[in-house]
Amino acid sequence: MTETRFLLLFLDGVGIGPDDPQVNPFLRARLPVFGKLLGGELPILGRSPSQGAPARLMALDACLGVRGLPQSGTGQISLLTGVNAAERFGAHFGPWPPVRLRGLLERENLLSRAVTAGIPSVFANAYPKGYPNGRHSRRVAAPPLAARAAGLLVRHEAELARGMAVASEIVNRGWREHLGFDSVPEVTPRQAGRTLGHLANGARLTVFAHYLTDLAGHRGGMEGSVAALERVDTFLGGILDELDRGVTLVITSDHGNVEDVRGGHTRNPALGLTCGPDAKTLSSTCRILTDVAPRLLHLLDVPSSHAPAPDHGPPSVHDARSTAGTKAPGSRDPG
Repeated sequence: MTETRFLLLFLDGVGIGPDDPQVNPFLRARLPVFGKLLGGELPILGRSPSQGAPARLMALDACLGVRGLPQSGTGQISLLTGVNAAERFGAHFGPWPPVRLRGLLERENLLSRAVTAGIPSVFANAYPKGYPNGRHSRRVAAPPLAARAAGLLVRHEAELARGMAVASEIVNRGWREHLGFDSVPEVTPRQAGRTLGHLANGARLTVFAHYLTDLAGHRGGMEGSVAALERVDTFLGGILDELDRGVTLVITSDHGNVEDVRGGHTRNPALGLTCGPDAKTLSSTCRILTDVAPRLLHLLDVPSSHAPAPDHGPPSVHDARSTAGTKAPGSRDPG
């Protein structure tokens, strides 16, 4: 029997936005890979993938029943653990995970639970050796905190130089220009994608996190947001070049932002997209951020402290329109 395998690709700050090219960079960017996966469509409110498309679209509720704009800290904890972190904390919080919920993140995240259950797992991001340390050690996103707790924060400059890890920004420019690692080679987004696909082929659970989509939503305007999405699309093409057919690709985000350039986080559904052997099961059971981790663990036969997501009807971006809100005027939340 073939073992179930997953690649979880986390994209910070990517929602399913309005069908308006004046505000939504998805409608201006060149995204051939997204288009191919969705049968010629794009992740837009009110649209659905063409029948027979290779991938299935998931509109993930990021509001979690809590007032205010979704934020990265509590959103990422919710995504990685299956616990409603915003409800647990009493509010959406970001950009970093709140300190009093870090124990929850470390204990309950899907990487820690998979490793404890003996599932071969990989955190593919490279971080400098010794990270995090110093006075900024509290300013750490949830994915590396989860990986450290699982004993998987083990890919550093040497692994990046050998093509055995991927930089969080996808290309290696920041490592070369800001961190001074001249030994790290330049790579294109497609080359980086192929590296990630290769790593995912060798594990049952692989996680990679990318954050520049959220930064583009805050600072990039339409031009920067289009560039950020096109980089991700090319990266995704490289992943699919290399990824075995037996690996299910799962793309998720924590909240909306880049899909609407009018400024700041949104209440739009977070982007979810999946293709591969378990895509149908995932797309029919994941409607909210907290559904993702329990469902992946269930499919990996990992005992979870939370019940797997119940079987819902198929999620629809048409349904998402009724729950999607507008951004607060002038909102520029950093998380």
